[in-house]
Amino acid sequence: MITPIGSLLGSAQLAQIRALLDRADWIDGRSSAGAQALEVKHNRQLPAGSPLAQQLGDVILAALSRHPTFISAALPLRIMPPLFNRYEAGESYGLHVDNAVRYPPGSATPLRTDLSATLFLNDPDDYDGGELEIESSFGAQSIKLAAGDLILYPASSQHRVTPVTRGNRTCAVFWLQSMVRDSSKREMLFDLDQSLQSLGSELGQTHADVMRLSGLYHNLVRQWAET
Repeated sequence: MITPIGSLLGSAQLAQIRALLDRADWIDGRSSAGAQALEVKHNRQLPAGSPLAQQLGDVILAALSRHPTFISAALPLRIMPPLFNRYEAGESYGLHVDNAVRYPPGSATPLRTDLSATLFLNDPDDYDGGELEIESSFGAQSIKLAAGDLILYPASSQHRVTPVTRGNRTCAVFWLQSMVRDSSKREMLFDLDQSLQSLGSELGQTHADVMRLSGLYHNLVRQWAET
């Protein structure tokens, strides 16, 4: 399931983040690449675990914790601190699959990457190219969202960032381990929760059908969740 999450960050937050990133010292993005990605990754990133990356990452993690659509779609158990990357003209990231396991900075506990996420930090008009292309059973989907919007997609999917030809593309990327490992079960829970929220708004949260569906949703989470 490929899920757009709209307006994760507001305009004031984005302006502050962009101002800090414009003054930051960027390093070669291949410093964090795996063996497969090393040959196809051509971008820049903030050093993982740097004070600025931690500061901005905390802002994003706080916003994620307050966003109901993200919580519903991801059912997050653990989230990697965001990495910040930038693509200048001529830079790209070729077709690759994200590592199945990652280690958060300073942690010896592995995190299984069920989902990948890209948060766009500047507007599409700021740059040409730089689309995120995700391979799916329906073919490649090309994604270029507004600043502050996030795309959530299976970490198991092949994906690429097309070459930037003008301006720069600045994003935050991160991975998460979901309480529900199986993607098809996670998708069913998301659809059920969205329908439940819609019915609750229409009928009221104490309506018998809403309460029955709510019980079904939570019982399925209880059955499928790994914590």
